[in-house]
Amino acid sequence: MTKLNSKQRKAVLYIDGPLLVLAGAGSGKTSVITQKIAYLIQECGIKGSNIAALTFTNKAAREMKERVSQLVSGPAARGLIVSTFHNLGLNILRKEHSTLGYKSGFSIFDQQDAQALIRDLLIQEQGGSEDSRGDSAGNKKQADQTDTIQHQISNWKNDMVSPEQAISRATDPANMLCAQAYARYQRALKAYNALDFDDLILLPVTLFQQFPHVLEKWQRKVHYMLVDEYQDTNISQYLLVQLLIGDRGKLTVVGDDDQSIYAWRGARPENLAQLQQDYPQLEVVKLEQNYRSTARILKAANQVIDHNPHVFEKALWCELGYGDPIRVVRCQNEEVECERVANEILDRRVRGHGHFADFAILYRGNHQSRLLELKLQAHQIPYRISGGTSFFSRNEIKDIMAYLRLLINRDDDNAFLRIVNVPRRKIGTSTLESLGNYATQRGVSLFDACNELGAEQSLPEASIKRLREFTHWINNIGERSESSEGTAAIREMISDMDYEAWLHQNSSSAVVAERRMANVNILIESLQSTIEKDDSDDGDIQAAVAKLVLRDLLERQEDDDENMDKVQLMTLHASKGLEFPHVYIIGMEEELLPHRASIEEDNIEEERRLCYVGITRAKQTLALTYCAKRKQYGEMIDCAPSRFLDELPFDDLVWEGEERDPELNKERANETLAGLKNLFD
Repeated sequence: MTKLNSKQRKAVLYIDGPLLVLAGAGSGKTSVITQKIAYLIQECGIKGSNIAALTFTNKAAREMKERVSQLVSGPAARGLIVSTFHNLGLNILRKEHSTLGYKSGFSIFDQQDAQALIRDLLIQEQGGSEDSRGDSAGNKKQADQTDTIQHQISNWKNDMVSPEQAISRATDPANMLCAQAYARYQRALKAYNALDFDDLILLPVTLFQQFPHVLEKWQRKVHYMLVDEYQDTNISQYLLVQLLIGDRGKLTVVGDDDQSIYAWRGARPENLAQLQQDYPQLEVVKLEQNYRSTARILKAANQVIDHNPHVFEKALWCELGYGDPIRVVRCQNEEVECERVANEILDRRVRGHGHFADFAILYRGNHQSRLLELKLQAHQIPYRISGGTSFFSRNEIKDIMAYLRLLINRDDDNAFLRIVNVPRRKIGTSTLESLGNYATQRGVSLFDACNELGAEQSLPEASIKRLREFTHWINNIGERSESSEGTAAIREMISDMDYEAWLHQNSSSAVVAERRMANVNILIESLQSTIEKDDSDDGDIQAAVAKLVLRDLLERQEDDDENMDKVQLMTLHASKGLEFPHVYIIGMEEELLPHRASIEEDNIEEERRLCYVGITRAKQTLALTYCAKRKQYGEMIDCAPSRFLDELPFDDLVWEGEERDPELNKERANETLAGLKNLFD
């Protein structure tokens, strides 16, 4: 612990009761958590298997595990739980599923699976045909309604509101529709032996509240808990921690209310203050020394965030020097803005000021990256967008992957549910719910349940006929794949079900449908290539599909190519937890940052925290840009500078207009020329 400062050391050594570590940006909070885990194991005699450390992303959990492994190893460290909240919930449910009436091997619905189920339930409730389709306007309205209902259901689950409670509290027809959809959705999930992402927290909390003996068992397992990014917890996550810890108070939470930027997904920064009420003996340690940014950048961050109310006061400081002035650049429009940022990065790179990966461009909304990408491409500047759509997360790829998964594993209930009615086979949610209930009673997969004689007592004859037609067709495809070479049987399968026509019926345009079908062809070509490259005896379609499924799972994990020398493009939300030598925040305008919706909802405080997060990503230099005019819906509109610019320390800013200062131009030209000469020396 020699590398820790006095406040960090105090946070590590304090184990007498519950502890809140108020950790400012760049203050070394991960070191505190990892060192404390090592201290608990090595000095306090607590076994690793009795310690749980929770965070919010797989990437953060992996980093924490790696750093702990460098500090402590051996038998005492075995069984240490370092995971996300959702992984902990999943592990609890895997062990306790029967208590809640679930079968083992339950499926987990991702966002797209959940949306598809809600959409089908709406069609059924509103009396539409399972094969009916409206015009593009009708489809958009249905998609918007589905998104609204899904978001509301997620909020209800995060707030521990049951379907029955949601129905009893409904105050208008729209709210009642959401509540009733929630009830139907939950019944369908239970019948499918499936959970959604929010259930991974909601159900363990429900389990612990309803079954004290189960809670007692898990409390005996978890002797000490550490929680990172505590300001991002929602109500259900807060309760999960509270239940596991009980009255013992063996808890360290690390958080920063100034970096709470996820209210839209249920995060409650007030959970930090709630700790004081739940644990009157709470100890608070503030980490205010920043190891990342210059003093000028920290002064700007402190001054902006001071405009928000605080339960816990803190001010970041550092010993890294005062640093360069913060530049505020006014641009004529967004094209000039993006061109200028691209030119400056290229210019600085040529002059030998670091690597492309040292630069990050941050923005409020994803739409701001489109023009930026074009400008970077035009200047041949390599870049990486964080949070982009991966190949395997596209709907058409997920559909075909589900078919392939079912071909190699008929027990894959999630794959079955995704594609049994894609394309439409007139197999609706009522049919699948009844099938799911029957399969649960029999303890068999949904696929096998279709062909049991007993299913005829639970489902209508027409439904049984359609289900068996589907399962026989899948079995035939499987047999053909064993006898045919390469991917011929898979291509036949896609042709048999006329998947291309399905894409045209469910895409916004013919061009989009063709692009989606091209993605399917790329997938099949990749499968063919995998078969051809396999020199082993199992170089068949089943082995190739298994490898492709594994690649799919790997693709779903965080993209780890940070070592590539590329400019980093990302939203302010995505930038949290990261740091870069040189940062540009573009679009510093009213109705963009702060966002128009937040202004209308009087939620400026969260937008200010978002601005604070962006500022504190910068280590050496920070530039803020805004436009005089910006194109919106095809028209150029006047833009007002963001109110947050007025909250910055004026004496630490350099304001630049559309025309650069002649002396500044000359100075930079000379530096660029010197940089070019160095390249050829």
